[in-house]
Amino acid sequence: RSHIDPQSKHLKLVDLRMSDAGIYTCAYDSHTVTISLHVLNLIIPFDGHFLPNEVPELTLMQNSTHPLPDLTIKLFDSNNNTVRPQFLPNKTPQKYTLKLKQLEATDSGTWRCHIHADSLPINHNILFDVKVLGFQNAELERKYATVGSTVTLSWQLNFHQIKWNKGFTGQLNWVHHESAAAHKLLDFSVTAQGHRHEMKKTSSFQLEIPESKPKSTVEVKLPKVHFNYSGQYLCRLMYREKHTESKIELVVMKVSANPVGPLLRGTKTTLTCQVSSPLPANAHLRWERVNGTQRDTKHSKQNEARVEVNISAAGLWNCHLIEDNYPKISLKYPVEEAPAWISNVVIGASVGGGVLVLGLACLCIISGVRWQQRRRRARRMAQARQYLLENKTCQCHQ
Repeated sequence: RSHIDPQSKHLKLVDLRMSDAGIYTCAYDSHTVTISLHVLNLIIPFDGHFLPNEVPELTLMQNSTHPLPDLTIKLFDSNNNTVRPQFLPNKTPQKYTLKLKQLEATDSGTWRCHIHADSLPINHNILFDVKVLGFQNAELERKYATVGSTVTLSWQLNFHQIKWNKGFTGQLNWVHHESAAAHKLLDFSVTAQGHRHEMKKTSSFQLEIPESKPKSTVEVKLPKVHFNYSGQYLCRLMYREKHTESKIELVVMKVSANPVGPLLRGTKTTLTCQVSSPLPANAHLRWERVNGTQRDTKHSKQNEARVEVNISAAGLWNCHLIEDNYPKISLKYPVEEAPAWISNVVIGASVGGGVLVLGLACLCIISGVRWQQRRRRARRMAQARQYLLENKTCQCHQ
């Protein structure tokens, strides 16, 4: 591990170890030169590969034949911001343990450890890489879709950007609501060389994996959204039996009418617009009639997931989902007026049905009255016969 340069006579040590600390003497004729080698070693756990929210502990070791000095240690992150670690109480002159803060994906990059000692001429920087595997945007994202539309869900990973060189696995799960069981939709793995393999895990879910997509993107497409596809889609990354995840909440909107079909003259119908989950405070639903007036609009109340409007005239109606005063999605519902002959047939059938019902009612009343009269007449005759039988006498001749 060591050799002397024949020209410069320099001694070169390769793969320096803590045990290499000590005094080195160079003798040439009557001349001697003595050098004291002080060895510092900064130990980064897991080769600097972490997941978000991990709290790494760095260990700084020193060794020398001289009395070990007290070291002043400062840390700087990838943006050259000062990091104030917690020094654990197991500190000794030979060993310092530094506990960092919870890491985030944005902490990835080259860090610097500055070491200084007053008693010895130590003023040294140690550079080391921190790689935090995660998502470009780990915050909850809300996505809106209408029934029957196509929606693409994607997660941007950072493993190419930070030059991550360890293998890891991942999965995509779907949860319909908080108390529901999770359904696994996709398994994937990434090798240390950055090659990715994906496998669908469900056959009952209409799910497509786009062939052309960025290398660092996990992406799925729902070609025909159903109302019950709503919920949270969780992309999870796993490394060293730890995991991190990012969620996309899919909110689905649908419209319906009651009764369904063309609007008959003189009748009303109710249009309902609803979403699959309650909306946040900055969002609401709005019905409006195309080319209508201000009176032809109706808004949902705060935190409500549906809005209804009663209409008596045909026209094209549009339901908008508004978030921060900006329309996110819209769904149209055309209300057609029934042809005149259908309305006349329905009215005639209604009138005829009413007359028939009235006639049947009258017939029932008349039949009931006659039945009552016959019962009363039969009762009187029975009473008369009973009276005659009770008052009948027999006379005997002397």
